[in-house]
Amino acid sequence: MTDLSDLPPVWSGRGVPAWPGVPLLVALALWAYAMRHTDVSRLDDYGLVSALHPAFWAGLAVLTTGFWFTVRDARRPAAWSAAYVLGLLVMERATQAVLYPTPLYAWGWKHEAVIDHLLTAGGLQTAEQVGDMAVYDQWPGFFAAQAALQRLLGVDSVAMYMAWWPLVSSLMLLLPLLLIYRTFTEDRRLIWTAVWLFYVANWVGQDYFSPQSVAYALHVGVLAVVLRRFGRSAVRRGRSRQAVWTVVLTVLIVTIVVSHQLTPGMLVVCLLALCLSRRYRDWVPLVTTVVIFLAWCLTAALPFLSAAMPDMIRSIGDVGANVETGYGATPTGTGAIATSWAARLLSGSVLLLAAVGVLRQRVLRHRAWPLLLVAAAPLPMFAASSYGSEMIFRVLLFMLPGAAFFAAAALLPKVRTLAADAAAQEAGNRLSDTRQSDTRQSATRQSGGPSKARRWGIGTWVPLAALLGGTLAFVPAYSGKDRINYFPPQEVALVRQLFEQAPNGSLVVAANRNYPDAYASYGSVDHYWFLDDARSHVDEIVRHPAATLARDMAGVERPGRAYFLLTQGQLANSEMNGQLDKAQLDRIRRSVAASPRFRLVAENSAGSLYVLKQSEGAER
Repeated sequence: MTDLSDLPPVWSGRGVPAWPGVPLLVALALWAYAMRHTDVSRLDDYGLVSALHPAFWAGLAVLTTGFWFTVRDARRPAAWSAAYVLGLLVMERATQAVLYPTPLYAWGWKHEAVIDHLLTAGGLQTAEQVGDMAVYDQWPGFFAAQAALQRLLGVDSVAMYMAWWPLVSSLMLLLPLLLIYRTFTEDRRLIWTAVWLFYVANWVGQDYFSPQSVAYALHVGVLAVVLRRFGRSAVRRGRSRQAVWTVVLTVLIVTIVVSHQLTPGMLVVCLLALCLSRRYRDWVPLVTTVVIFLAWCLTAALPFLSAAMPDMIRSIGDVGANVETGYGATPTGTGAIATSWAARLLSGSVLLLAAVGVLRQRVLRHRAWPLLLVAAAPLPMFAASSYGSEMIFRVLLFMLPGAAFFAAAALLPKVRTLAADAAAQEAGNRLSDTRQSDTRQSATRQSGGPSKARRWGIGTWVPLAALLGGTLAFVPAYSGKDRINYFPPQEVALVRQLFEQAPNGSLVVAANRNYPDAYASYGSVDHYWFLDDARSHVDEIVRHPAATLARDMAGVERPGRAYFLLTQGQLANSEMNGQLDKAQLDRIRRSVAASPRFRLVAENSAGSLYVLKQSEGAER
């Protein structure tokens, strides 16, 4: 099979063997310049999008254009395409780590707290000891590994490196993706274009410091092993090697199962889908995954599953929960809505291109049928559970390896089979050399050269426009909510001041959990986020802030204290998700500040911290 071999090079490159390095270096230089001239101290509702220096956008456009013309040239070594993909990862995943002085994402800070607690407690704990946070002790793989890494590196906290985790977790995906794509094609252009589209379409934001980032990379790794080593041809080549690969597979699956709740389920449906293909009707990977998954669920994870199972069963078939709107679930404001639409259009475009690739590339559709099954397999999970209204995003994420492959095929010319090439060559051999030469010269004189017409035609510029549009759309889809996800150093300092002085048994009250270290000391300090309550109680807090909050906080016993914390991150999250607006939260803060029941503990540009006076709490 000669995949896409009818695609002509754009530039001959004679005398300039390293020309692909020019746009790559220019793009990285523009990126570096943009990093030095971007101010993130005042993010608006468009997040990083409006804060980025224009040089960043120019660099991304140069990088994408250079990649497209480089990957189209079959004579260029694959190393050039790899270099462009690495440049893309730097511009996509390292930008935030370079610009922001503190790590992003409240959930990342939460995972840092879990690791700190694991090191402090010296082992796993039950729900009687740490309440709802015990769920992390029932899937401890990622946290135990990070605790060991923290000790090995000798750092005080994983916060020292977790800002760079999106880049690290993205690099972890590169090798298994290449192995999967090389299973179905040898054409470097299709392989690297698919890798590019995968990273561009992976805006879902599960690459941050989290168990799912590693579990997902291992999931793709398992698929790579199965697709390459458990097909019928691989089994025929040597069954002795299958035992070795089964051991490798088992290690990967165990790591996934002990680290994350959802990923093993996704892996099961993907492996089951592969069994529908006669080429991969080997039940060993599927049975191994199911046995290990069930063994963990019926032992270590049983406490959580016993409590959560009724809700999980009730949610089956509740597709509407994945697109829920209303209080706290609707993006609010021009920036939030634009970001939401950018993400939808990006995912929709890649899926549409994948559909075009499936319909257009008949040969690939047959050759890569198992990959098409893997791409479609996660769809039933959409109806199995809402997963906290996130299932739609997770389904998109697990569809991406296959969807990106067929989307790339839509951007490139049709694939030819070896049989078709042989027939064409045989027909061509019947013509005389003279006649072929005359015909070629005549066509060249009339059209100015066939390679020139094909070189600069619609097959070059339309795919480039699609690739460029998707690459640029990644930025708002991925970083458009950085007003929510970024916590300035002042906010980090304020929250740390709180936990440094809060005695055991204290209570921290906040609008929501979107602030750094929100789960710090969760083994000894309780938390209450009032926006999680019913809307009627939230309305009561808005009407009578100080009195209602003081009543809610009055049950804390000595030596514990009751603190009220309101920060910049909470305000951004509440506003952009359609909960309380700035005026309402400011009213709550002013009421607490004016109340004699509260005392100001600390305040800076990122928020305020108050404590409930215990003497007055005792009187009530």
